[in-house]
Amino acid sequence: MLKIFGIAGAAAVLAACANNDVSVPGRDAPLIKADRGGSVPTNVNRYLWLASLDTIDFMPVDKADPLAGIIATDWYGNPQVPQERFKTNVYILDTALRADALRVTVFRQQLTDYGWVDAPVNPATAREIENAILSRARELRLNSLDG
Repeated sequence: MLKIFGIAGAAAVLAACANNDVSVPGRDAPLIKADRGGSVPTNVNRYLWLASLDTIDFMPVDKADPLAGIIATDWYGNPQVPQERFKTNVYILDTALRADALRVTVFRQQLTDYGWVDAPVNPATAREIENAILSRARELRLNSLDG
């Protein structure tokens, strides 16, 4: 949790100084480009996609569809808390690198005498993961502009 809070703080700092100049070439380039001048319908920003995979890389990915912009993880249990596990869905909703182009859903289960039972998730958890992804996406974008 400390890592998530630290990343969320860094995301806030980066968001404050982010460059929203839409005239930068490749700024909102899609992840997949069409061959031979054709058009591939995609709603996925490549920086959000890569940042999402980087941010949740500790969780096993169950499904990843770059055309639809969906990443679904399988259940992940922290070895230090074996009676609890988490699952995350990441939805990339737009080609723009913006906060409203990303939605994260977190699911939590606890182990009881009756097996795994759904448990409430702190609403701030999904928001902090979104902030971490946005921070990483901005970092990737800035690194691509420098190179």
